[in-house]
Amino acid sequence: MNNNNFRKSGLAIAMAGAMSVSAGANAAIEVYNEDGTSFSVDGYFNAFYVNRDDKLNDTRNSDVKMGFLPNTIGFNFSKEMGDLTLGGRSSFWSTINDSLQSPTDTAIDVRQLYATVDGSFGQVLIGKDFGLYARSNIFLDEILMGFGSPGAATGVSFGNIRTGYPYPNPSAQITYRTPDMGGLKVAAGIFEPANTTPGAESEQSAPRFEAEVTYSADLNGLALTGWVNGRHQSSENATTEVDSQGLGYGLKASVAGLSLTASGFTSEGDVPVLLTDAALASEEDADGYLLQGSYTLGANRLVLSYGETDSDQGNFETENTSVAVFHDVNSNFKLVAEYNMFEQTTKSTGADAAEFDTLALGAVITF
Repeated sequence: MNNNNFRKSGLAIAMAGAMSVSAGANAAIEVYNEDGTSFSVDGYFNAFYVNRDDKLNDTRNSDVKMGFLPNTIGFNFSKEMGDLTLGGRSSFWSTINDSLQSPTDTAIDVRQLYATVDGSFGQVLIGKDFGLYARSNIFLDEILMGFGSPGAATGVSFGNIRTGYPYPNPSAQITYRTPDMGGLKVAAGIFEPANTTPGAESEQSAPRFEAEVTYSADLNGLALTGWVNGRHQSSENATTEVDSQGLGYGLKASVAGLSLTASGFTSEGDVPVLLTDAALASEEDADGYLLQGSYTLGANRLVLSYGETDSDQGNFETENTSVAVFHDVNSNFKLVAEYNMFEQTTKSTGADAAEFDTLALGAVITF
């Protein structure tokens, strides 16, 4: 089966990066494959028992909720047409935390709905997919299939978003990717811009631009992956002009069962949590970094992680420390035990805004 489009999708990269094996990226179930046309389905299911100690308010809560990645169903299409391969993917990301608060109101988030054209020239993607800025920062996070820092009370956790990297928002885009050039890959695209200057005569005369360069090499058993990514956009109204830009980078080195990763970002006029319109109406700075180490022995992977973000834009400083153990029952079934210590301070006052210690015990099933 031709799975090029699935392998290049956000979920596939996320699963492969987190599992550090190729099995996750090839987990799609083939439904049809004849005469150069294929159709497959993939799924990602997880649930965690979460015990959270709110140290500032002296309260403790227990929940059953999702981890960093929501539960997902994806559909993949591929058709060979002469020298070209036409493909497409749609994925539906859904919460499981609606049973008590709103029993019949399950939120469905369509983060991917795109088509691809592959050939000797590389690939062109049209539609909605994850962004290129901070893409490898998040998809190569060692706790991607775990829990991380707490997020919304009834939704997913935040992983290391706001404690080491921003979020590569799924956006409407037209993106080009080069073929693999001896380990070097380049991706660049135009994206729907955010209106960061709402009001009279607001305009975005150019699209948002994003790009990422990655390089992978194997040096006598030492596997290296490095990346640089970024984005830029401008918005203006009758009185204000805001330029938003960010730069992400990182390096991952693996030998035998040991893996070390260091990544970071710096931005201006770009909120390091989620890209929203009015939230970006200034050109203040933010930066952060994430340091991680993991060791795999047999079916077990131990992860140590520490990340920080300092944001003038959001007026906060955060840090998160994680210790996690991932156990592969088989290639499709994983058990997770994780402990996180998260702190957030308000920059302007120096006051503690949040402090949580979180125990998360969960299971992840992929297809």
